[in-house]
Amino acid sequence: MKKALSLMAGVCLLVSYVVAQPKYEFRAAWIATVENIDWPTRGNYNTESQKAEYINLLEMHKRNGLNAVIVQVRPCADAFYPSQYEPWSQWLTGKQGKAPAPYYDPLAFMIEEAHKRGMEFHAWCNPYRAEFAIGKSSVSPNHITKMHPEWFLSYAGTRYFDPGNKEAQQYVVNVIRDIVSRYDIDAIHFDDYFYPYPEDKEFPDSESYKKYGNGLSLGDWRRSNTDSIIQKLSIAIKEENRLCRFGISPFAIWKNRSQDPEGSATAALTNYGDLYADILLWLKSGWIDYVAPQLYFEFGHPRADYAVLLDWWAKHSYGRHCYIGLGIFKAGTNAAWRDKTQLPRQIAAMRKYPEIQGAIYFSTQSFVRNPLGWNDSLRYNYYKEPAMIPPMPWIDSVRPANPEVLSIKPVDTTLRIEVVKTASEKKKIKCYRLYACYNEEFNNNNFYNSQLIGCRFDTADSCIFYAPLRNDKKFVRFYVTSLDDENNESKPYPNWPIKLEAVKVDRLGWTLSKESNMATK
Repeated sequence: MKKALSLMAGVCLLVSYVVAQPKYEFRAAWIATVENIDWPTRGNYNTESQKAEYINLLEMHKRNGLNAVIVQVRPCADAFYPSQYEPWSQWLTGKQGKAPAPYYDPLAFMIEEAHKRGMEFHAWCNPYRAEFAIGKSSVSPNHITKMHPEWFLSYAGTRYFDPGNKEAQQYVVNVIRDIVSRYDIDAIHFDDYFYPYPEDKEFPDSESYKKYGNGLSLGDWRRSNTDSIIQKLSIAIKEENRLCRFGISPFAIWKNRSQDPEGSATAALTNYGDLYADILLWLKSGWIDYVAPQLYFEFGHPRADYAVLLDWWAKHSYGRHCYIGLGIFKAGTNAAWRDKTQLPRQIAAMRKYPEIQGAIYFSTQSFVRNPLGWNDSLRYNYYKEPAMIPPMPWIDSVRPANPEVLSIKPVDTTLRIEVVKTASEKKKIKCYRLYACYNEEFNNNNFYNSQLIGCRFDTADSCIFYAPLRNDKKFVRFYVTSLDDENNESKPYPNWPIKLEAVKVDRLGWTLSKESNMATK
């Protein structure tokens, strides 16, 4: 499916910033659909209204400087897209199995709108939750819990796939394979719900353990079940689309140091011992492309200090990307989260680690309220300058060919620069970037001194920039680059002077040099 790309941010002049702005940084927000947490609004089953709501959320995130969204498209063995395996979600239409009316494909729509704005779309799926509230949820007659009741276990009022059942595992893999094969998603994303968070009683999988335990301890057997589905999913995703990434957002703590010398200096529930998710094994084995630990704790938390966990994850990502899950939803909940500096300090601390490539915020509705002015902090400070999503060299490290400039013409106080994709380039180009270098000394006027002044996401083959000419007597030189679907940036064009006919921009008295594309007064 071809991405529909359209005009994004126009040309903008750069100014000084309060904080250093990284060129590469993943900046995302979760959009939860379960229980209509973020989208669509509860009771809103109107197609056009749903579309408008989603677009408004994207526009808000774009204003705040985000470059990706992580949208829950399979919250409970249901679907926000037409599926051969699972019924339409009750949180989309009010009744499970009921299609949207007027009909549309929400997933295709959401991907297209995100890509138009230069934002990545990560499809967030819950692996094992099947009936959110037993006896209260809407369950269609063709739901998988009706078709294969032997695959499921009930625990704390929710029905789950039995993680030890290999047929159930394969079904989940088939569902994810179907999404990857049909939609132009940038990644598959799973959260922290594998085995459920422990309640007062034991998870009722004793029969499966007797049948499949094969001499392992209960904990090791459960972890092996989680390991096996992660490995199967990794293989299936890459078989369908080798460029599609696979990310996991686990609970904040792998193990406490009291349980393992390699663990963190914390004292709380763990992925390894309580949720049976050995996230470090998945990273070491290369089964996943990124990890996004949910560090929803403040600086100085007595059992799970943000600073301690940030440092620990920076040292345990094993060459994969690490995006920190930040808890904007906690704004105002206690003294620490009433401190307006809490979130900005967390961002600043995160940026000190080269092993940390960005952040994801939970969740979108919190931004709608602009808690403690944090939208403004992102928009006008921390995310004021747009950032590219960091490429993953283990997936694709080949740069696209640099684009070509077809023509440069003066238009009022700007230069109209027409950029085209190099004819020999086979890669999918998702963005063209325009840089400007203003410097009085021509010898120092090069790409490495330049500043980004525009991004275009309109077509894969060509675009037009209108580059501003400054109303002073400094030199200016423009460069363009292309960005492929995996976020690799080309070398700049031109990397040698372009000979152009002399032209004049009358209002400012600019002349375009015959010997280069440097404009002078």
